[in-house]
Amino acid sequence: MTVALMWEARAVDGRGEELLAWARAQELPRAPLRRETFRAPQDRVLVITWWDAGLDAELPELPEPHAELASRAVHRWRFESVSSD
Repeated sequence: MTVALMWEARAVDGRGEELLAWARAQELPRAPLRRETFRAPQDRVLVITWWDAGLDAELPELPEPHAELASRAVHRWRFESVSSD
């Protein structure tokens, strides 16, 4: 089974590039199958990691950024892959 972990944060106004750089620099204790980083309006950053694991598996996740960098708590979601038939 493949599980995707989504991590989304919003930077303090004007600090989107710093939040993006911070997220990209975060190393996980083990490597996912795949990792992608996105940015969006309003200085938001999204990181998706894919894992060969069950939906309830213990997996490494990105931490919360420093309070002076993020305007709110990180949003996190887990999704499991489903067949395309």
